[in-house]
Amino acid sequence: MPDAVSRFSRVAGQYDAVRPRPPADLVSVIAQWAGAARPDVVDLGAGTGLSTVIWAGRARQVTAIEPSAAMRQLAGRRIAAAEMESATRFLLADATAEDTGLADGCADVVTASQAMHWFDPDRALPEIARLLRPGGVLAAYDCDWPPCVDWETEAAWEAVVGRVDNLQARRGLPVLHGGKDHAERIRASGLFRHCAEIAVHGREQGDAERLVALALSAIGRAAEFLARGSTEDELGLTALSEVAARRLRQPQTWWWTYRISLAVR
Repeated sequence: MPDAVSRFSRVAGQYDAVRPRPPADLVSVIAQWAGAARPDVVDLGAGTGLSTVIWAGRARQVTAIEPSAAMRQLAGRRIAAAEMESATRFLLADATAEDTGLADGCADVVTASQAMHWFDPDRALPEIARLLRPGGVLAAYDCDWPPCVDWETEAAWEAVVGRVDNLQARRGLPVLHGGKDHAERIRASGLFRHCAEIAVHGREQGDAERLVALALSAIGRAAEFLARGSTEDELGLTALSEVAARRLRQPQTWWWTYRISLAVR
């Protein structure tokens, strides 16, 4: 979607710095479902490559599809480093999930990390089905926001979400995307023989500065409203910063839950 390209192109560096790295267990479960020891993978909406390089050493070849030039530039650096350290071949393409330009049946696995809700499902799902070999697996996954840190931090985050949503409604602005009910849309497409939803968990370390930056990256139109003149007080960001400064004086463990829709071609 053009809106997604412009939205994330402006904040590619911040996105890369604060977004989580998908856990290794996620690769293991997807590969197990696909029944491929070293699968050929296509990563749609690859962004800065965070979800691409987790296949280093686990896949035969990974093709990252990303329409944003700013995101691709950062992905290229990360992919080059991963390729030097593993036997996996990486490719990076300027294309979209709806029109990848790749050959029929080129993939054992197609992934969409934090991206499926930005696609046009009526066009992207047939394209994904075309790319997958018989028995191949689509894995669309998103992490829950915010990471589990402590109750007070989560409450302050949710307050920001509520204020941003209320401001969006008062201004009569449309929602940014169609939501993350990926499994429902996948089943309704009739293109896949089986679909299931599971959860995989991961953990990282994070501090107060990263948490506030993550909120601006992940919470709806928060960064947009701030750039257009809304105050941090108005959006609840001041309160979130204060809580984070108190609760995250030192880096703490962040517990992530990834919700995965798995579908078999």
